[in-house]
Amino acid sequence: MTDTPGSRSLTPEEQQRIIDIAMELARTGQTGDLLDFLDHGVPVDMQDRDGNSFLMLAAYHGRDETVRALVARGADVDLRNARDQSPVAGAVFKGEDAVVRALVAAGANVDVGTPTARQAAEMFGRQHLLEVER
Repeated sequence: MTDTPGSRSLTPEEQQRIIDIAMELARTGQTGDLLDFLDHGVPVDMQDRDGNSFLMLAAYHGRDETVRALVARGADVDLRNARDQSPVAGAVFKGEDAVVRALVAAGANVDVGTPTARQAAEMFGRQHLLEVER
């Protein structure tokens, strides 16, 4: 996060609070507000303590509009969290068809992470979600 001329640096606690708020915006699909945070210097691939990015949280919670907006802002579609889970695998796990389609269309690799999106689809009988990649 960047400082503006004449501003003071944020304390670590203030920085963490901003990250927490922005992560909640991604989780709840408040796309416009989240984009405002990005416009003010919060990195699009910021990760929380568990390694979850905005894209991961939006994907897992089925926020397809937020996912598309983050992808348009250059979010890394294959950025995995601390548990080696990818956004597309999380979306497959949750059965979020629109999110899976958006991520695959954006070039998400369905064969990375643990489990991979392909493995998750097989485990949960959701192979049809990956048919969009063909």
